Amino acid sequence: MAAALRELRARTGLSLAALSERTPYSKSSWERYLNGKSLPPRQAVQELCRLANEPHGRLSALWEIAESGWSGRAASPAPAAEDAASPAPSPTTEAEHPPRPAESGRPRGRRGRLMVVLVSAYAVIVGGAALVFFLLSDRGSPADEPPVDSAPYSLGPQCHGDACEGRDPMRLICSVGPATLTTYRTTTGAHVELRYSEKCGATWARVWGARIGDLVEVTAAGPTRDVRIKDTADEETYVYTQMTAAVPGGTVRACFSPTPPNGERECVEARVG
Repeated sequence: MAAALRELRARTGLSLAALSERTPYSKSSWERYLNGKSLPPRQAVQELCRLANEPHGRLSALWEIAESGWSGRAASPAPAAEDAASPAPSPTTEAEHPPRPAESGRPRGRRGRLMVVLVSAYAVIVGGAALVFFLLSDRGSPADEPPVDSAPYSLGPQCHGDACEGRDPMRLICSVGPATLTTYRTTTGAHVELRYSEKCGATWARVWGARIGDLVEVTAAGPTRDVRIKDTADEETYVYTQMTAAVPGGTVRACFSPTPPNGERECVEARVG
């Protein structure tokens, strides 16, 4: 789970300090969660999913399994005291009274019911672990993941320049350590930010505090890319445009168009580098 959380944190491009500013959890708490030193609260997992614009279903299932192991609920119970106290049958007794065959394979009595419950719980845990392994199988082995402080820098960008045109900066690992060219607050209270990745040679815009229907556009040397606030989920987090290629010394322009009749179109420019 810690490896999955580190991947999400890398996708957000946020430092530990920035995570603490945007969530109810401190910088030191996030360091422990991301390094697997302590189990994060379920709400912390959901907060990180929100910041990464990731549905929290997969991580919540992974948290359930991690919590069961952390709390000891998944551990095998010690043998019952009555089993330890029961004397071993003598060879004579076994010869005279051979064991009765099991009836339809079902354990009987209170101990039998306990065994059924334990076996069922074990099957659920193992099945859940297998499901998560299947879901994460294409994301690399958690054992190979470096500590949180170095995790983002071990993830290389997947495109550069024109190859990034119209593509997602999160999924192409361009959002790890980008430069903020400028941040602009609109008259409606939304924040528009121009981002640039030197490693990817591309730029994009992101916005938060916007309203349903608001539109953000970004233009550099190539086509204009845009994103619109679609629903309340978009209102509660930040959304971002696709990338457009940019070069050092070039100009990047972002424009914010609020949904009518909230205001007029506002634009801001910044120079790369």
